[in-house]
Amino acid sequence: MSRDGRAKPGRAALGDAGAEPAGKRGRKTRRPQAEPGPAHHGDRFGLTPPDAHEWVSFDDPAEQRTWRFDVTFLLSHWGCIYGRGCQGVLTGAAPEMEQGCCSYGAHFTSADDLARVKAAARTLTTDQWQFAGHGQRGISRRNADGVPVTRMVEGACIFLNRPGFAGGPGCALHRAALERGEEPMDLKPDVCWQLPLRREDASNPDGSVTSTVGQWDRSHWGAGGDEFAWWCTEAPEAFTGATPVWRSMQAELRALVGKDVFNLLAPYLEAREDTKALLPHPSVRTRA
Repeated sequence: MSRDGRAKPGRAALGDAGAEPAGKRGRKTRRPQAEPGPAHHGDRFGLTPPDAHEWVSFDDPAEQRTWRFDVTFLLSHWGCIYGRGCQGVLTGAAPEMEQGCCSYGAHFTSADDLARVKAAARTLTTDQWQFAGHGQRGISRRNADGVPVTRMVEGACIFLNRPGFAGGPGCALHRAALERGEEPMDLKPDVCWQLPLRREDASNPDGSVTSTVGQWDRSHWGAGGDEFAWWCTEAPEAFTGATPVWRSMQAELRALVGKDVFNLLAPYLEAREDTKALLPHPSVRTRA
């Protein structure tokens, strides 16, 4: 922990949306299969572990890849509550600062990611971006590990407009996208639009790849995540959205896995929405 109450997270393991594809040796596609888990029909007998999640897996039809999806999170009603109860990611709750998860800036996942955000920054006006003047001197720096990250200005990401700014607090890139009728993911760093979704690719000894898509937990921030006073995927107040995550973040999920894989996943999730055997998210699960 630092003296100003800021946790010191390690480098986050970023979603690998731009990973090189596995070999193009197609395989016969299996229908999505729910992975074995504890009986949870209302958890009448208190058998479900407190942090249990359901998963579903299936093979990619075009390459040697198996996909695993966190059904519990994707069918939950999590929703971003920035400015509506978000406590931030400092070591003490600080909703009045309205920093959200922007207190430490953002890592760039690739040179293309950095170039895209630089180009987007050049289109922002001073009405949209509080620190446009600082941005003229560059939007990125390299951290101690040599990784490019967004510059910090006055204790948070250079793109974060603060309370008192005439245009209102929040991400300048996000605001600009909405004003133009564009998707925020087209302007924001990859890690920012992915949160709290997370994709992790693991290579297997046979040359295949297992790609896992689930929620971003505090542990994924590195050791400093344990010092956060609050994290949204653990907070019941963040699970009050009108629609399930797979619908509210459909654009982000499509971008993360591709339209063909999304089109295999979506019918399964849609069918599961109305089932009584749905395992609630741990953050909202009733405990005996």
